[in-house]
Amino acid sequence: MSALRTAARLALGIAMVGAGVGHLTTQRQAFRAQVPNWFPVDADLTVVGSGAVEIALGASFVALPRHKRLVGTLLALFFVVIFPGNIAQYVEGTDAFGLDTDRKRLLRLFFQPVLVIWALYGGGVLRQRPRGGDDAGTSAD
Repeated sequence: MSALRTAARLALGIAMVGAGVGHLTTQRQAFRAQVPNWFPVDADLTVVGSGAVEIALGASFVALPRHKRLVGTLLALFFVVIFPGNIAQYVEGTDAFGLDTDRKRLLRLFFQPVLVIWALYGGGVLRQRPRGGDDAGTSAD
């Protein structure tokens, strides 16, 4: 199980760095389109800031395995914090990243909890409980 958890952590960390770089470069305009109209901070500043956070969290998830629980928790919280933007994209009917129909935008909403669980699992926050009635121990990572 440890190899699967490590692979999940590394894959998510690398994906976050890639997404963060996209925020700052080639996908910047598409990410700006996802910032809700009601958000009180400039869309470009929001995209640049969230991109920097994604790079920092992703790189930390990869490079700081001793802190994987903390980084996994922070990543999960990040995914929760940005979820209103995903809801706004659906409600406002904003096209970006191939999400060009209400159905696609709605289906995207169901992926956000997967990211939260992925971050918690990869960070070792979600652990398998021991079998039987023994509540004293936890499984090894």
